[in-house]
Amino acid sequence: MSAAYGTMRVLIDHPLSAILLTLLAFQLALLLYRRSGWLLLQPVMVATALVAGMLWTAEIEYVNYRESASPITFLLGPVTVALAVPLYRNLGRIRQLFWPIVVTIAVGGSLTVILTLLIAHLMGAELPVLMSLAPKSATMPIAMLVAEQAGGIASLTAVLVMLTGVIGTAMSPRLFRLVGIDNPVARGLSYGINGHAIGTARALEEGEECGAFAALGMSLMGLLIAMLLPIVLGASLFG
Repeated sequence: MSAAYGTMRVLIDHPLSAILLTLLAFQLALLLYRRSGWLLLQPVMVATALVAGMLWTAEIEYVNYRESASPITFLLGPVTVALAVPLYRNLGRIRQLFWPIVVTIAVGGSLTVILTLLIAHLMGAELPVLMSLAPKSATMPIAMLVAEQAGGIASLTAVLVMLTGVIGTAMSPRLFRLVGIDNPVARGLSYGINGHAIGTARALEEGEECGAFAALGMSLMGLLIAMLLPIVLGASLFG
């Protein structure tokens, strides 16, 4: 029994086990998502839950897992840059709709942050929670950094960003049908602003043009929050 346990621990503690676990969890989550067709079962969220369960069961420290799985994290950079391909292919369309896009991002992004903070404040949320909520509409790396600089809790922001992406992506198709939105530009911007990376992945399933504008919406929303939110929060708190 002890020999079998020792062999299992060696396999679990192997540097490649974290990569294998991550890839296996994502493939299972992707299979479940495609078989069920249920938008709430987003592969990212389900895979995260599977990995967390395995780490808890095998008594693996998250720090060790993160270090072993760092090659996958490294690949996020090239994947993000690859989103420039559909953007480049739709550059003419983006130039044509430049001002509507700017207005949409500015108004939609501002209202998202303002309404989030207002509702949370009315419900009695304290300052660290408010600062964690404020950047939740940006993609996760930007949101976590902005939250830390504003005095929020980065780990809470990460969870909020993921929930925002999952819920926004799950609700968007039904809302689009309800109000009759079938334009790929409008759908793509909405996916990018409200669903971040998860929404962009969903938009790419609908088509290249939709995916391109989702990537654009996600990028511009991240820039808006990263550049303006710290200034606005600083002025309101210390001005």
